[in-house]
Amino acid sequence: MAKPNLLFPTPVWTAQLNNYKYINEEMYNFIKSEQTKDQAGVNKSNLKGWHSKDFDLEIEQTQKFISFIFPSIEQVMIDMNWEKEKQIVKINNMWAIINTGGAANLRHQHGNSTISGAYYVRAPHNCGDIIFYDPRPAPVYSHPNVKEPNFLNAQVNGISPKEGALILFPSFLDHSVNENESNDERIVISFNIRFSMKS
Repeated sequence: MAKPNLLFPTPVWTAQLNNYKYINEEMYNFIKSEQTKDQAGVNKSNLKGWHSKDFDLEIEQTQKFISFIFPSIEQVMIDMNWEKEKQIVKINNMWAIINTGGAANLRHQHGNSTISGAYYVRAPHNCGDIIFYDPRPAPVYSHPNVKEPNFLNAQVNGISPKEGALILFPSFLDHSVNENESNDERIVISFNIRFSMKS
């Protein structure tokens, strides 16, 4: 009997981080302070939501947060069999998005990066799944009808956010965020990672 081999898979890593409540409260206070200082924010993929400017990555709050998520980033390198000894892992930029009721994010991708991430500080029920799209062009042009989606035939896949959850994915992967159907804030910290050779 024929057996499928996954020759060119697109990995998306998910992790529920332990002991997240303390860091979430710290980052929540930091993000809300940033929003108070800059209520306009920036306009990128966000529809109705607030998108912060890039964080200062050298301050205490962001340094503590990076230390908190870094073991998961290292696991990506292990899974991908990337050389840790010869490459520097660097978070290029990091920002927050607050989606209140009715807010969403348009389909987009993150350029000039290798891995991107989303970490959930606040994630009420029905606040908007993150949606990933099949990056291969061929299935878009020819896609037979399916009985129900599975890991081989799905053209889109969604992940429901949870507080303390981290999602890591290739930066080339198109994604969007569904509308927040709750009355509470959906707060995510997003970031991009690049790899460079050590000198």
